[in-house]
Amino acid sequence: MVPRVYIDTSVIGGCLDDEFARWSNLLFDEFRATVKVPVVSDLTLKELEYAPEEVRGILESLPESMFEYVFLTEEASWLADAYIAHGAVGIKSMVDAQHIAVASVARVDVLVSWNFKHIVNLDRIRMFNAVNLMYGYPLLEIRSPLEVIHEKED
Repeated sequence: MVPRVYIDTSVIGGCLDDEFARWSNLLFDEFRATVKVPVVSDLTLKELEYAPEEVRGILESLPESMFEYVFLTEEASWLADAYIAHGAVGIKSMVDAQHIAVASVARVDVLVSWNFKHIVNLDRIRMFNAVNLMYGYPLLEIRSPLEVIHEKED
């Protein structure tokens, strides 16, 4: 089974960032090789509207048929509100909570991000998953691209 990988905007922008380019680009290579399925939300697409053209072009470089699209539904909005109510993140991080909720409701295999403050953070991951379990959602794997790519042995 091909893993479904939810990518947030930081992963896409990471393709052009000196610190993260290697890992983000390797992940996109795995998407191109159909080793993984990129899952993109309407939240990510909306955030990309304000990104530089070269960042938007990264997604456009992949065939649209390759993507799975997911959406901020009423259910995901409710779950994001629950994350905030239980202190996983503050209200100022609503969009981050929404990304987690969309990925949880869609039951992706893993969410990848370079946002270490609000998303890829052990204490927050535990809180997100505690809320998920409390309300009947599965645990969500949350990792950086570095942790999900399969580099070939030299």
